[in-house]
Amino acid sequence: MATKVLIVDDSAIVRQKLQEELSKDPQIEVVGTAVDPFVARDKIVQLKPDVLTLDIEMPRMDGITFLKKLMQYYPLPVVVVSSLTPQGSELALEAMDAGAVEVMCKPGAAYTVGDLGIELCEKVKAAALVNVAKHCVPKTAAEGPKPATALSKTTNKVIAIGASTGGTKAIEELLLRFPANAPGTVIVQHMPAGFTKSFAQRLDSLCEVHVKEAQDGDSVVPGQVLIAPGNQHMMINRSGARYYVEVKDGPLVNRHRPSVEVLFRSAATHVGRNAIGVMLTGMGGDGAQGMLKMKEAGAINIAQDEASCVVYGMPKVAVEVGAVHHVLPLPRITDKILQLVAAS
Repeated sequence: MATKVLIVDDSAIVRQKLQEELSKDPQIEVVGTAVDPFVARDKIVQLKPDVLTLDIEMPRMDGITFLKKLMQYYPLPVVVVSSLTPQGSELALEAMDAGAVEVMCKPGAAYTVGDLGIELCEKVKAAALVNVAKHCVPKTAAEGPKPATALSKTTNKVIAIGASTGGTKAIEELLLRFPANAPGTVIVQHMPAGFTKSFAQRLDSLCEVHVKEAQDGDSVVPGQVLIAPGNQHMMINRSGARYYVEVKDGPLVNRHRPSVEVLFRSAATHVGRNAIGVMLTGMGGDGAQGMLKMKEAGAINIAQDEASCVVYGMPKVAVEVGAVHHVLPLPRITDKILQLVAAS
């Protein structure tokens, strides 16, 4: 059965473009469009879509306000379609906090037409798999998890993390518990260009470790987390005792750029037994074969368990191919990482 989609955007051009791209996928059916949240409200009741694409900068009622009301009264998977501006990126992250499960750029912002269609269809199909009522838990004023005890000594270990749908919240929970001298960490989160910088800046303001969007040549050192820029691949390399990242353009790999596969294969080649691989929530199988290569090179690998995943796709495939040593709920993954580091 095709995934039914309702497009909500005040721009007629954007509505037309999204409809054209989504209609190319036989597994997706665009059941309607809406110019603003008020029209959308009536069409949701009438058409019962499986997924909403939602602009967040609209007249009459902004997308964030509408999203919060939607999650309260009629929980539904939402893909935010945002302009590639600093404000648009911040609002998109706010929308994900409010319950949106995916985010992408507006047409023309960062993609070729072909890549736009692939990314849009993948995100919509991923969103359709999410049980929003289960995973959309509003943030409270309660304290977040406290960082784990600082490591007694520095380490040459490198942590490589891959994530997709639901990954922004999973990564935040993971990193909030990292001590200030945690091993150098590299992350690929499937996210468009522009949004990764805002995501990294927000994490940096919350965590004891320093978090930044990776730049070509950045060193991988204890106490620092590098997040692959949206729409670019990130690889880890080695020069003597120094690990560093390469950030490059290139074709989509497993329908993604950045791709977890690219990162994990480079970790297998250049980090080997000094690596710890972590596969978090996400649709599809990006990174599974790369994680297997890491295991074969001597790395220890961890996968998030099904119960704590928003979408149990990427971890499931990694487990199925035999790439994983430990399958754990999200709250236990940081402790396991630090145990492995201390044991080494």
